[in-house]
Amino acid sequence: MTAPADVRTRAAVHTPTLTLGTQVATTFAVLVAQVGLAIPAVLNGLFQQDLHTTSSQLTWISDAFLVPITLLELTSGVLGDLFGRKRLLIGGSLLMAVGEALSVLTPAAAGSNGASIAVLWTGQALAGIGAAVLFPTTLAMVAAGTHDVRSRAKGIAIWAAGLSSGGFVSPLLGGLVTQLPWGGSAEASWRWAFVAVGILALASALIGTAAANSSSPEGRSLDWGGQVTIAVALFALLFAVIQGSTTGFSDGTIIGAFVVAAVFFVLFLVAERRSTAPLLRLDLFSSRAFSVNSIVTVLGMFAFLGTAYATSIRLSAIQDFSPLETAMAFVLLQGFALVLMPLTSRVIDSLDPRWALGPGFLLIAIGDAWMSFLPVSDLSLAPVIAPLALVGIGFAFALSGVTAVAVNTVPPHLAGMASGTTSQLRDFGFTLGPAIIGAIALSQAASVIAAQRQADPSIDTAVAGFVAKAPHAAAGAIESGPLGQVSVPGNPLHDIAFTALGDAYSVGYVVCAVAALVAAVLAGFALGRTSQRSNITEDEGAVGDGVIVEGHPH
Repeated sequence: MTAPADVRTRAAVHTPTLTLGTQVATTFAVLVAQVGLAIPAVLNGLFQQDLHTTSSQLTWISDAFLVPITLLELTSGVLGDLFGRKRLLIGGSLLMAVGEALSVLTPAAAGSNGASIAVLWTGQALAGIGAAVLFPTTLAMVAAGTHDVRSRAKGIAIWAAGLSSGGFVSPLLGGLVTQLPWGGSAEASWRWAFVAVGILALASALIGTAAANSSSPEGRSLDWGGQVTIAVALFALLFAVIQGSTTGFSDGTIIGAFVVAAVFFVLFLVAERRSTAPLLRLDLFSSRAFSVNSIVTVLGMFAFLGTAYATSIRLSAIQDFSPLETAMAFVLLQGFALVLMPLTSRVIDSLDPRWALGPGFLLIAIGDAWMSFLPVSDLSLAPVIAPLALVGIGFAFALSGVTAVAVNTVPPHLAGMASGTTSQLRDFGFTLGPAIIGAIALSQAASVIAAQRQADPSIDTAVAGFVAKAPHAAAGAIESGPLGQVSVPGNPLHDIAFTALGDAYSVGYVVCAVAALVAAVLAGFALGRTSQRSNITEDEGAVGDGVIVEGHPH
C-alpha cells in the first residue's frame, strides 16, 4: 500500500537548522521512552510481593514493553516519513500515558489469575507501542533538522544523552516514589512509579507541540508484506529466547518458534526484494559501514544491557540492596552520556566515528571482565564503582558512535529508514541482553543448586522438590526477590543459592565482555572509514524556502 497522492506529492518539511523546540522535544521524548522501558526492572521485587507472580510472569512484565518496541520501530519510521514526525511524537507520548494509566489499574494478588496480570501486560504493551514510535521518530527529527557534520554530531550527542539519561532517571524515580509515604501497602507502591511515568509522557506530548515537523514521503509506503513478515519473525525469535530460559530450549514449542522465526525472516527478505517501496531497502547493506555497524550495534547493545541486567540482579535480588542503592549503579552505567556529551560530540564530528565505537566497546569489555572477578560476598557498593564507571564511559561513546554511523552513511532522504533500522537493531540487542544472560545464569545456578541438593539431605524437602521439578523456575523464584523470602533459618539452600547465583551472573559478565570485545574489534578493523561527509553537506542544508525533496532544495 502506498501513501495517498497528496502525501506522496507533499514535500518533506525541514528547517535549515535543528530548532531549540525540536531539540528539547526530541530529547525529552526519548528520555521518557527510556524511563518507561527501564522502570519495570526497578520494581521486580514489589511486583513479586504484591502480585505473587511466577518467574515467567515477572519476566514478561518487562518484555511486554520491550517486544513491541523491537517489532514496530521500522514501521514507525515509515509512518513518520509518510504522515509527519511531529504528529507521531505527540501521539506516541499520549499512547505511553494511556498504557501507564492502564498498568496502574492492575488488580492486586495476580498469582495464578492470568486475567489479573494480563492487565499489567496489556498496559505495558500499549506503553511499549508508544515508545516504539518515539525512539525512531525523535532520531529522524534530529537527522532531518541537521545538514552539516558539526550540527548533526551535536544533535546526535544530545539525543543519545537524553536516551541514556532515561536509564538512570528510571531507577532513581522508582526508588524515590516507592519509598515515600503515599498510603496503602508498601508492596503496592509500584503503581505510583507508573503514575509518574504517565505524567512525564503527558508532558512529552505537550512539549512536542513546540517541535518543527518533518517528513520524507518520496519512495515510502506502508509495505504490509514486509511489516507482517518481520513482525512475526522477530516475535517468534524473541519468544523463543525469552521463554526458553524458563521452559528449556529443548522444549518443542521453543524449537518451533525458532523455526517460525527463520522461515518468516526469509519471507521478509523475499518481500523486500519484490517491493517497489520496501520497509527496509536491502541495498543499504551493500555499504560495508552500514552492515558492520548493524552487527556491532546488536552485539554492543546486547553486552551493555546484559551488563545492566546482571548488575540489577546482583545488587537487588542477590545482595538485597534497596532500590535507591541499586539506582546508584545505573547512574554510573548511564549518567556519563550526559556528562561526556561535549566530548562525544567532538569525537564524532572532528574524528571518524570509529574512534567512538572501538574504544567505547573496549571499555565496556574491560569493565565487564573486572566485574566478573568481584566476589558477590562483598556486600558493598565500593568495589563496583570503578568497573561500572568504565562500562558507562564506554557506553557514552559507543551509543553516539553507532547512531552517527547509521544515520550518516545513508542518503539524507532515507534518514527515517536509517533511524528506524538503528533503533530496531539497538533495542533488539537490548532485548536479547536480559533474555540470554538470564537464561545462561539461571541454567547454571539451577544446576548447581540441584547438585547441592543431592549432596546435602538437610536442605528443606519442599524446596528441594521444587528445584528437582522445575529448576529454571526455582532459580527464577530465588532471583525475583531477596533470598530470605525463599528460605527459612538454617536452610542451607539460602547460602547455596547466594553463591550459585553470584557465580552464575559472574559468567554473565564474561559473556557480555566477549560480545563487547568482538564489537570493538569489528568497529576498529572491519567498519572502514564512514562516508558521512559525502552524505551531509552544507548545500543540502542551504534551504531557500524551507522545503527539501529527496534531500535537495525544492
